[in-house]
Parts: sequence; structure tokens; C-alpha cells
Amino acid sequence: MFGIGLTIVGLARFQFAMTTVFHFFFVPFSIGMGFVVAVMETIYAVKKDKVYRDMAKFWGKIFLLSFAVGIVTGLIQEFQFGMNWSEYSRFMGDVFGAPLAIEALLAFFIESVFIGIWMFTWDRFSPGWHAFMIWMTSIGTMLSAIWILAANSFMQHPTGFTIAMMGGRTRIKLTNFGDVIANPQLWRVFPHLIIAAIMTAGVVIAGMSAYGLLRKKKGENHFFKVSLRYGLWVGLIGAILTIFAGDFQTQQMIKDQPMKFAATEGIYQNTKDPAPWTVIETIDAKGHKTSGEVELPKVLSLLTYHKTSGSVKGMNTINKELNDQYGNKKFGTQMGSELDFYPPAKTLFWSFRIMTLVAFIVLVFDFLGLLFSRKNKDTIENKRWLLHLLGIGIWVPFIGNSAGWFVTEFGRYPWIVYGLFTISQAVSPSSTIGSLLFSNILYFLLFTFLGGVMVWYSRQTLHQGPYFEDKDSKQNVDPFAKEAFGK
Repeated sequence: MFGIGLTIVGLARFQFAMTTVFHFFFVPFSIGMGFVVAVMETIYAVKKDKVYRDMAKFWGKIFLLSFAVGIVTGLIQEFQFGMNWSEYSRFMGDVFGAPLAIEALLAFFIESVFIGIWMFTWDRFSPGWHAFMIWMTSIGTMLSAIWILAANSFMQHPTGFTIAMMGGRTRIKLTNFGDVIANPQLWRVFPHLIIAAIMTAGVVIAGMSAYGLLRKKKGENHFFKVSLRYGLWVGLIGAILTIFAGDFQTQQMIKDQPMKFAATEGIYQNTKDPAPWTVIETIDAKGHKTSGEVELPKVLSLLTYHKTSGSVKGMNTINKELNDQYGNKKFGTQMGSELDFYPPAKTLFWSFRIMTLVAFIVLVFDFLGLLFSRKNKDTIENKRWLLHLLGIGIWVPFIGNSAGWFVTEFGRYPWIVYGLFTISQAVSPSSTIGSLLFSNILYFLLFTFLGGVMVWYSRQTLHQGPYFEDKDSKQNVDPFAKEAFGK
């Protein structure tokens, strides 16, 4: 259409990518913020140090903002499933519906109930009981993540199912829900996501606290100093743990999706033994070859097998194996005699390196922040360059989270359910280029607006500071008490 190569599948994929990535800006952030705010309030309940109560209230406002925007973006994402991926919904409904229903009826119910109680009862419960409310909210967000990841993990590594004919259509029939929950893919990706989420929250708290210190507003210095070191410690520990969690998940990827792993390393030909790790290279995706490699000897063998020996299969070899396994034996003339199982290698190669680089950037920034803010030699307020770096670094984990999600989703190509259903089979037959163009533009504008609202309100909250009190606020008033209705 219009001579620019627009296709229904291409536009549907773009819309899925846009809605998923934007939603994923807020999912890890809200999960992580819920957890770190719960820890803040627990410290207050134990130590009775008022600054931690102030921190829980202030950073809780940022958590509430991300939670609200995350709900809206999640609704949009589910809406586009029905619009563009009806064939997928029909094929996967028996499996996909169960975890999503449990997420809404159980996990989201816990989140929404306890977050409401927590918001309006700061002076109505003891510190311990009030902290319990935010812990239940945090647990609810993590339970939500489990059920969503259960559905996604099935798409990566199907378990607990059989293929059946229903209503003249081939579709998946759930046979063992326990196998879906016990999916090894789920329990490899879940810790990686949760740790990355907590790291994200720590980085944001440290970055916003750095801006707070730069403002030098009277009476706020101690608050932002404590918040800064808290965020730096959370970010540093999270960055270290996410490296190990990423390796833990990668081992499952090597087993279940060797093509994805080969693409993240930019390998077309089988490597030598031991295998070198490529830092950078130029990838010719059409010619299935690379050039200009900068390599570190033996490192890929170490990352793959945890030893300094072993060769790694390249994408060319794996593509032949996948053709033998799936090819005409599975799809017949519908898919053609020779299938292209190559994922977008450039995207995966650089996304993986960006994700890894993010962890090391957070490590370095947070280590420097802790070094210059330590008790005996606290000079961080004089290191304005470092405070600015920490402030700019707020965006770094969001880039890393998005890059990680690119690896997860792009690496499955051409499958939408690995080994069972392709992307081209999943698109709604009623979708048109015109409707997809319109909805893509509409969603983009809506996401831009929502993102702007989130950033603006977060900036306003920081500008007002932790001790701002809105004279018109009825936040701590019982909504059924007479004070809620004025005099």
C-alpha cells in the first residue's frame, strides 16, 4: 500500500510491539516500586525512624502513578489482541485464558483491594499493620507477573497440552494445568524479571533523589540523602543479581530455543572450540554472514557451558535442523518447501548487548554514588557531575528492560507459539491495512499522552517535595466521615 511495503502482518506486529513495550515500561517499575516501598515502611515499623515513613509516603506516590498508567496500557494491550490476533486467540484460548483469568480474579483483586486500604489509612493502623497492606499489594503485583509469564512461557516452551480439532479448527487443548505452572521457562524468567524490576525502582529513586539534592531545598536534604543511598543500594544489589538471573534464564534458552541464542550472539556458522564471544560485529542478515568481529577468546564457551571449552551451533545449522523438524512434515504446502527460521539477528544481537551494558552501567553509577556518599566521606553534594549522571540514569533500566523484552519476543520468530503456530497464521482475517494504520496512529498518540502525564506528574511530585501538603487534600479522611463533605 502507498508503495511503502505496508502489510497486515507487519502492521499487526508493529502494534503488538508498540503496546507491549509501552506497557512493559510500567510493569517492572510498578512491581519494583511496590516492593521497595514495602521495605521502606517495614524499616519504619521496626526502627521507628520517621524518615522511612516519609519515604514510603513520598515514593508511594510515584508507585501509584506507575500503577495507574500500567493498568490503562494493559487494557489497551488486551484490546489489540482481539482486534489483530483473533486466530491466535482461537488457537490458544484454552491455555491463554486460564492464567489471565486467575491474574484478574486473584492477583489484581489483591492488588486493588490492599492498595486502596494502604492509600487511605496512614493514621488508622499501627505501622506494622499498615506495612502489611503494602506488602500484600506488592505480593499481588508479583502474583500478576507469575500468571502473565505463565501464558508467555507457554508461547516460548509449550507444556501440558494436546492438539485437538474443535469446530473444524485445529487448536490447543489444555490437559495439565500443573505442567503449565511448572514450565521451566516460567521459573527461569520470573526471577530475572523481578530482580530487574527491583533494580529499576532503585535506579529511579536514586536518580530522582539526586535531582532533589541538586535543588538544595531547605529541609529536604536529609530525606533525599537517605533516599539516595537506599536507591543506590537497591540498584547495585539488583544489578549484580540480574546478571546471575540472566545467566540462569539463558541456560534454558540454549536448551529450548537454540536459534534465539545463536542470534543473540550473531553466530551463523558453527563456532570453533573453544568459542569466542563477539563484542561487536557487522551482520549481513540477507547473506547470513558476519564481518568485522571483535572477539574475546573462550568467553562464549564459558557463558554457554560454564567451562572454557565447547562449540556453539550457528543459525545456518539450526535452520536446517528446524526445517527437518517442522518443514513440510508439519505445514505441508501451506508454508512452502523451505522455511526461513532465521529471527532478526541484528535486533537480537544488539538488544542483548544493550541489556547487558545496562546492568554494568547501573553497577558503575551506583558504586560511585555509594562511594562518594559514605558516612565518613560524604562529598556527593559537591559532585554535581555525578548527581546529574544519576539523574539522567533514570532512563537506563527502562532501555534495558525493553531490550530484554525484544530478545524474548523477536527471538521466537517465526513462531507465536513455539513449534506450533506461526505469526502469519495468528493474524485476524478481518484486519485491514487501513484499520491497522488508524489504530497504530491512535495508540501511539494515546501512549505519548499517557507517558507525558506520567513524567509530568512525577516531576510535579518531585518539585513539590516530600513535605508538601495540599490544603484541599482529603487523603487521610474517611470517605464516609462528615469531614469528607466539608463543614
